[in-house]
Amino acid sequence: MSSASTRTFALFQPQSPLRNAVGIFVLTTLFYFIGAQLRLVESLSMFWPLNGVMAGVFARYAYLNRLHYYAISYIAMLLYDLITTNWGITSLGINLSNMVFIVTVALLVQRDRRLKNSTPDPVNALRLFNYCLLAALLCALVGALSSVGLDNRTFWPLVADWFSEQFSTGVLIVPCLLTITWPAFTRTLRVSHLMPVVLLVISVVASVAIGGAGALAFPMPALIWCAVRYSLPATCLLTFVTGAVEITLVANSIITIVATTPLTTPMMFSARLGIATLAICPVMVSVSMAAINSLIRQVSLRADYDFLTQVYSRSGLYEALKRDEGTRKSPLLTVMLLDIDYFKSINDNFGHECGDTVLAAFARKVQETVGSEGLVARMGGEEFAVVINTTSAQQGYALAERIRTTIEQYPFNWRGQALFLTVSIGLGNGKSESWQLTDVFNRLMSEADDYLYRSKKAGRNRTSARMTEITSAAQKAAASEPL
Repeated sequence: MSSASTRTFALFQPQSPLRNAVGIFVLTTLFYFIGAQLRLVESLSMFWPLNGVMAGVFARYAYLNRLHYYAISYIAMLLYDLITTNWGITSLGINLSNMVFIVTVALLVQRDRRLKNSTPDPVNALRLFNYCLLAALLCALVGALSSVGLDNRTFWPLVADWFSEQFSTGVLIVPCLLTITWPAFTRTLRVSHLMPVVLLVISVVASVAIGGAGALAFPMPALIWCAVRYSLPATCLLTFVTGAVEITLVANSIITIVATTPLTTPMMFSARLGIATLAICPVMVSVSMAAINSLIRQVSLRADYDFLTQVYSRSGLYEALKRDEGTRKSPLLTVMLLDIDYFKSINDNFGHECGDTVLAAFARKVQETVGSEGLVARMGGEEFAVVINTTSAQQGYALAERIRTTIEQYPFNWRGQALFLTVSIGLGNGKSESWQLTDVFNRLMSEADDYLYRSKKAGRNRTSARMTEITSAAQKAAASEPL
């Protein structure tokens, strides 16, 4: 879900157990404190981030899935309760319910990764939704059993409150923790890029101003727009912030679900479940967009690159040239056409498997000789093209000769047997302005094809170009002059 330049959080390290233990202890204590400060009616938190955060951390970093790390998190919870509450032995069961949620989500996500289900897709997003549902239910049962009588409340109301609290925070936080990365800005930020966020803010303000049960759904169109416009991590983060804000506003009666009655626990139960259910929609859309974009990239990659040799295909070469238009600095362009001599005999004598192996090795050797500045493409069969910016025709000719001699001296191995090849090369060289690149390329390709034919006709294993004809004519003229 990230580019090569994207950095991820480095709070934990696989080879630093002490650092990991301290990090888990600090995170657990911090988010336990935050949840404890957000007390709702009847002593339950309106927003409990601890379980979602720690489940996301343990799910994200596989090397943290060890019994002693889970134990450290549990101990941090018990110590916090020991210092700040008078729950006594009841704290063991209440915090055990927290650990049930954390362990259930973490182990199920890690199981998916072991089964190679790491590619973001709608099925995986729905699966994560179900994991939070199961974990919240188990957590609610354990938590309700442990806290019956603590606040003079009965079992089933406690189950409803625990479940809605854990499920809503889990659905909002876990996807965010699993996808979040440091932002990498690859393009200039424009006002139009911020429009989905602006609409999101306006929709939350409208929820406050209008109120009613339907107000919770007002941000949905804006979140869908964010899912289409932004990356998966950004969408998960915006969904989390929006859901957390809505839960907080409902809990404080700033968003009035029912204007004529005060906020009750059943209303909060309904609001939490509604927000949790809405949260999955933008995430589903975002992962769908990520899957579609990934498929487009794969299709584009297959179209632009030759599957066998891993160099550009004919169409991919043209696309690469189009991308270079406007950025080229050298006014000279050299185009080479390379044809492996007597390649048919390799297929006839050693089989097509050998021929495919030789083609792939040949392409790698040519690309290695040309370097990163040149474009190498397979034009079809055993014919390849090289396109490179040069400072002179002589430089292009020298590179072609280096390719030819390198191939001639390189042993291609096939089942322990060394095969030696030769290659015929035709060269085209000319001036090109950046906006004329593809037109000049087509003209130089035609010229290179003509000189490739001359190389083959003259006996193969040679490079032919316009400059060689000029040099030969000059040498003949000099030889015929009287002394």
